Amino acid sequence: MEIDALCKESGSATRGRVWIDLLRHGEPTGGERYRGDGVDDPLSPRGWEQMWAAVGAAAGWVRVVSSPLQRCRAFAEALGERLQIPVSVEPELREVGFGVWEGLTKPEVASRWPGALEAFHADPVTHRPRGAEPLEAFCGRVSRALDRLWQAAGAGPVLVVAHAGVLRAAAVQALRMPLGSMYRLRIGYAGCVRLSRDLRGVCLEHWNLPRLMEDP
Repeated sequence: MEIDALCKESGSATRGRVWIDLLRHGEPTGGERYRGDGVDDPLSPRGWEQMWAAVGAAAGWVRVVSSPLQRCRAFAEALGERLQIPVSVEPELREVGFGVWEGLTKPEVASRWPGALEAFHADPVTHRPRGAEPLEAFCGRVSRALDRLWQAAGAGPVLVVAHAGVLRAAAVQALRMPLGSMYRLRIGYAGCVRLSRDLRGVCLEHWNLPRLMEDP
């Protein structure tokens, strides 16, 4: 999806624009389950295929920045080697912690805690799983990591390899959305996002694309 209405070209406003691409990891081994920062499954063979397909022939990044979790880091390192660009790990880009839900499927959560999923989806800020990372703290650390990337973005475009939660937090920050709306943003495995920044601030240019775009 292109968010053209939110970021129309406007001459001087777009002068000096810089951009960051974000790529969600592909399918991990173990199937669909709550997988935050406490479960570190590797990519499945299909997950690797999804990520290489998403990158395609795109290039132009000066470096890759990855979550420390292996479902992101392994691909980031492989891509960095292929493109001969540096790869760094940013701990604050790890996925949000899901507490007691870590490693469980939705049916397992529903069976153990009746009504918990409904409460979570209605208000994910207040109704966190027991032991889960507060959503405010999670979005705060993602914001800090992105601020550091924006400060260095003048050196050239960056690719971030991270998680659904991280990409959602980035969009919430760009669009100034309420935190409670975060899980209404759908992002598939190996889904692609582009953020840009110019005199207007940060804009969400593309969301959940199947393939990374060429240079803007």
